[in-house]
Amino acid sequence: MSFTDLNTLAEKEMVPGFWGRFVHSPNMTMAYWNIVAGSPLPEHSHPHEQITTLLEGEFQLTVDGQVYHMHPGSVVVIPGGVRHSGLALKDCRIVDAFHPAREEYR
Repeated sequence: MSFTDLNTLAEKEMVPGFWGRFVHSPNMTMAYWNIVAGSPLPEHSHPHEQITTLLEGEFQLTVDGQVYHMHPGSVVVIPGGVRHSGLALKDCRIVDAFHPAREEYR
């Protein structure tokens, strides 16, 4: 077991405008994002399953060509290997869960 206070973790800018704090278990990564309005997330894919939850703001997420307009409370499940991209329409707070762990976020 481990305990982490997110407020003590340094934010890392992983993509311009996407500032994240990361918590890892042996098999999962949780990403806590603060995203600046207008910031694009380039199209990409990865082998990890991903669950994205929008807490605050508005985000346009495109998954495998399907566009989703996310609002607070929206949750999207993205299978591993599926291409996706996005755009922060307003300042956003997003939580992503990844399985397996995202080693590049450690």
